[in-house]
Amino acid sequence: MFRVIVILLALFSSFFASAEIGVGDEPYKLIGKNGSGEKINLDNYKGKVVVITFWATWCGPCMKEIPVLSTIQKEVSTEHLQVIAISYKESRKTFRDVVEALGHNPIIFSFDGRSRVAGKYGVKAIPHMYIIGRDGTVKFKHIGYSEKQIPKLIEEINTLLAEKS
Repeated sequence: MFRVIVILLALFSSFFASAEIGVGDEPYKLIGKNGSGEKINLDNYKGKVVVITFWATWCGPCMKEIPVLSTIQKEVSTEHLQVIAISYKESRKTFRDVVEALGHNPIIFSFDGRSRVAGKYGVKAIPHMYIIGRDGTVKFKHIGYSEKQIPKLIEEINTLLAEKS
């Protein structure tokens, strides 16, 4: 009986614990599926700089951030940088419609309708961005968006791109 209680307590605490990922941490690896239905695993991007952003269509700042990240991704080859945008509490239909409307885009879009991935990252507000270095650890974290942040964001990405893997 004692063992059952201990197991239940462990499950309960892990279910409700906030697993917020911070600078220096290694992020959760499996972050959804891409448009082709293939699993996105961050291990496949080691040696690249990876930008992960959690976004939604109902979030005005998110909808301003996505084109900025798209422009950055277009300027930097996917050989060195990959931007991954994970939907947050969005309906599948809305997600598909918006991704289709964005047309040909170098960003990888992933659907997280039940916020399972967002929960593993500790996301409570959006936009919520992680910039991961070539070594696979979180180097920068940003919550919110402002056009004043763009130069700093570009500087952070360029700094990581200049580092050798």
